[in-house]
Formats: sequence, C-alpha cells, structure tokens
Amino acid sequence: MIDVRKAWRGHPVLADLAVVAAAAALTLIVARARRTGLSVYPQLAGSAPESFVGGVLPMSWAFASLGGVVPLLACAALFLRRRHPAGVAVALIVLSTCWPLAVPVLIALFTVATTCPARTTWSITGAALVPVPVHLLVAPPADPLALATTVSAVTLVAGAVGWGLAVAGLRERAVRAETEAAMRAQRAQQHAREEIAREMHDVLAHRLSLLSMHAGALEYHPGAPPEQVAQAVGVIRDSATQALEDLQDVLKVLRAPVVSEHTEPPLPTPTRLAVTLLIEESRAAGADLSVRRLLDDPATMSPVTARTAYRLLQEALTNHRKHAPGTPASLTLTGGPRDGLSIQVTNPLPPATKDSVLDPVPGSGQGLIGMRERVDLAGGRLHHRTTHTDFHLDVWLPWTA
Repeated sequence: MIDVRKAWRGHPVLADLAVVAAAAALTLIVARARRTGLSVYPQLAGSAPESFVGGVLPMSWAFASLGGVVPLLACAALFLRRRHPAGVAVALIVLSTCWPLAVPVLIALFTVATTCPARTTWSITGAALVPVPVHLLVAPPADPLALATTVSAVTLVAGAVGWGLAVAGLRERAVRAETEAAMRAQRAQQHAREEIAREMHDVLAHRLSLLSMHAGALEYHPGAPPEQVAQAVGVIRDSATQALEDLQDVLKVLRAPVVSEHTEPPLPTPTRLAVTLLIEESRAAGADLSVRRLLDDPATMSPVTARTAYRLLQEALTNHRKHAPGTPASLTLTGGPRDGLSIQVTNPLPPATKDSVLDPVPGSGQGLIGMRERVDLAGGRLHHRTTHTDFHLDVWLPWTA
C-alpha cells in the first residue's frame, strides 16, 4: 500500500501546488460570502480598493485587476512560505485588511508556527490579531455580524497557530527520539568495543607473557640441557597455539550482532577446570604460587560473574609475571552466594638489582584500569595498595546466580 504522506513529502512542489489550489478554492468561497455580508476575518478597508479602481477602470478590468487577481496572487505567494515564512505572513496580513485573504493568512500563520522561533511566532500572531480590536472600534455598536467576525477571527488564528505549534512539537519530539536512538546505538557499540578490548587485552596479555618468559629463559640459558630446551619450546608452542585459539574466540564476538545497549557479547564461560589450568600454567612458567580456596559450588555462579572472576584472576597472574617475576605470590579465593566472591593476591616487590636474569615483560599500563572497569560493571569493589615490601590486590564481586 502506498503511503500518501510519504509520497507528498517526497514531492514538495506537488504538495505546495495542492495547498495553493485548496487555498484558492476556499478563498473564492470566502470572497463570495463576504459579498453577502458574512466575514470570518475583519477587513478594515472594506471594499475601498475595489471601489476606487472600479471608478477608474472598466468593470471587467477592475474585477480582473483587484477583485480576482489579488486573492489569487496571495494564494500563489504561499509557494514562498517555506523559504520566507515570516515575510509572506506579514505581507498577507497587510493585504487582508483590504481583501478577503483569511485562508492564505491562516496557512501562513500555520507555517510560521511550525518553522519560526517562538518569539517570531508570537509577534506575527499578535500582528494578525491587530485588526480584531480595530474592527470592533469602527463597527456599529452591538452589531452581531461584527461580533461574529471577531469571534471567528480569534478562533481561526488561535487554531492555526496552535495546530502549527503542536505539529512543531511533534516534529521536535520525533527528532529528539531519533537522536536518542542514535546515541543509544552508539553507546551499545562503544560498550561492545570496550568489552572486546578488555577480552583481547586479558587473553593475549596472559598468553604472550607466558611465551615471552619461556623465550627469555631460552635466550639467557642457551646451554640448558636438551630436556629443558625441549620442554620450553613445547610450552612456547602450546602458548602460541592457545593464544591463536583464544584470539579466534574473541574475534567471534566481533561478528556477533549487538541488538541493544543491554545486549552483552556472547563470550565463553570459564569452568572450574579452566581456573585450575590457569593456575597450573602460571606454575609451569616458574611462578611460586600458593593457592587457598574456600568456595561454595562455583556452578551456582552466573556466567557473567564467573567470566569476570576468571578474567580478573588471569590479569592478576599476568601482572605478577610482568612486574614481579621470580617472587612468590599468594592467591586466596573465598566466598559463596551469601558473602560474595573475594579474590586476594599478595606478592613481595621484586628486588631492584642490576644482575637480574630476565628483563621484566613490558606492560601497557591498562591492566589495573581494565580490572577496575570489569569490577565496576559487575557491581563489585577493587582495592590495591603497595607497601614498602608487598603489593596487595583485593577484589569483591557479588555472587549472582
């Protein structure tokens, strides 16, 4: 089915032509009613212009020059109402004091109300109502026709302006709704990008830090026994392979559609075995890691909370390898549905010596920032502090089911 409104909006010339034609037809009806003594809008000069010209020109010319042409030209001027709404309205209001131009005036007032600022709209509306009190002053006392003309003029002007203001309000509301929808879509896309960035940082930083440590060990110990070299090379190969697999998992998120700002990317949910493997990987890389677990059944934890906790633990262990290699670390995991999940990581600061075997893995400076963003999104708390001898990280997450 064809939408007539969209068809007219797509052809503004046709729409303006229809308005002008309708205005001309209604103006002829109003002019005929005016000749019988009925008027919907006051004419201060009455028929003076037509009488003056009629005394100078032949009757047919007089009618063609003023009585018929001026109202038609006034209706044709409505073609310019979109470009010059205020000017067209003022010109028609002035001409309406001599000719029956109520219909073009009302259309011009409607256009002013829909396109012009409020101050301009009220000024022109006031100008359109000026003939009303003047007409009451010059009309005979207690003239019912004058009173009817006054009531109809005020009603028509108020209706045209009020309708225009209502249309302008609806248009502004529609524009605001489109803007808000675009902003919501932009926020949803930004949320998805930030989530993907955190995933890529946590996943790749963990794998690549393991790979860098083993590669560095081979570099500084070229004469190591073949068994150790083979073991290190195997770990490097496994870490690189796992890094590629993790990267593929993260890249799948890029292909997943984002429906709204509340839609979360479909990220993998870690299991209890994944946490154990994560700890064992750190120990295999040479980390002296002591673990204490006092947890209720992790299966009662929601996938979002489980993934957040896994990424926080992964980033904490990665930071330990980067910034405090060779130092022991203590990891404590406690909590349940009632108390929430607590993650505590403590490690001594590395000694500042020049004869360190391995150079520290360079960091991006985004680790703790990303961890805090994850914790804030989950509704938890994160505190970290550095003393003269130790670094402490405390995280609390709500145990959501």
